Amino acid sequence: MRGKVAGVLTVVGALSACGVTTSAPPSPTGPGVLTLDRAQPPTPGGEVGEASTEFQSAADMSMWTKLSDTEKDVDRIAKLDVNKTVKGSLYLEPRTSTWFDGFRGPFVYQELAGDILMYARVKAEGGKGGQPERKFSLGGLMAREPGSYAKPNWVSVTTGTADESGQVEVKYTQDGSSKPQELAVKAGWVDLALGRVGRAFVALYREDGGVWKVGRRWPSNLPDVLQWGVTAYTDWDSYNVLKKDATKANAKQIKGVPDLKLTVDFVRFLRPELPEYADPLNTASVSDEVLIKAMTPAGA
Repeated sequence: MRGKVAGVLTVVGALSACGVTTSAPPSPTGPGVLTLDRAQPPTPGGEVGEASTEFQSAADMSMWTKLSDTEKDVDRIAKLDVNKTVKGSLYLEPRTSTWFDGFRGPFVYQELAGDILMYARVKAEGGKGGQPERKFSLGGLMAREPGSYAKPNWVSVTTGTADESGQVEVKYTQDGSSKPQELAVKAGWVDLALGRVGRAFVALYREDGGVWKVGRRWPSNLPDVLQWGVTAYTDWDSYNVLKKDATKANAKQIKGVPDLKLTVDFVRFLRPELPEYADPLNTASVSDEVLIKAMTPAGA
């Protein structure tokens, strides 16, 4: 499906494909296998490309919307600017907050529809530099179903400190139940990619100077129009007794010891495509090597 900017072009329906992993893999040499030479990188430009932001000017912030403004939530952002705190970058400093199960945190986004690849270069640091010291101080990319407060639905790929420092976290939350996974990375800049193609969501990451790796593949059962954007949250331990009560925690700003500074060099949106016979949930149909080619920008 062609991606398009919601609100600019009419959205005619929702994706019906959700699917599960194919039970019978295709023959390694028969129909259904997408080979590396046939895979194509996502297409830049077009109406989806117009949402891309290089953060070279403070005016670039006008393209982005704060979730706390549109859905009347507590504003959990301590500092947010473009080309000010860090030249040529978006800078986001969250208050004590989290995105987990029914808990909500900071989020700035654009509404987009269809199959999308969101690609960004980010750096998560603690308040004193280096790695964040407070647990679950993470920043990166998220795609969220609008208005899903009662039954939260979103997918994310973030980096920073989870249970341990130096991690990428990939996470799918369906109807308020989060399933996270942590992967070790070096400190510093990290490239992140989050995308939907056909019946799958995929998260990819790359250490500075390294190679792309597939973080996770999930079945896509989210609607056509999603909020695609940047999140950052920090200091889970300060929730204390409210760790089991998202409703009470979401109703106020939790006092704590926030410890995250997120710098985003750019966010680029592209349109990925796979042939009809290729199943992105099936590694025998679309290998990690092929998926990386299909879901990362050419030359990136």
